[in-house]
Amino acid sequence: MGIFQVNGKNQEIETPVSLVEVMKINNVTQPEMVSIQVNGEFVSRDDFGTVQINQGDEVDFLYFMGGGSRC
Repeated sequence: MGIFQVNGKNQEIETPVSLVEVMKINNVTQPEMVSIQVNGEFVSRDDFGTVQINQGDEVDFLYFMGGGSRC
């Protein structure tokens, strides 16, 4: 088992694990609406399927938030 962080909280699962699997475990249902950093570096959306998360890694999901202006 390996421990890594997702958005500052420890998770313990078998590592290495794919970034796609980490997204599934954390209920990321719209990957097109999230940017991901692994150890402080942004991961290209094209690489979500190939990046492996290991013991001690830090993963951050950054969600796009819509907004508008009030008149």
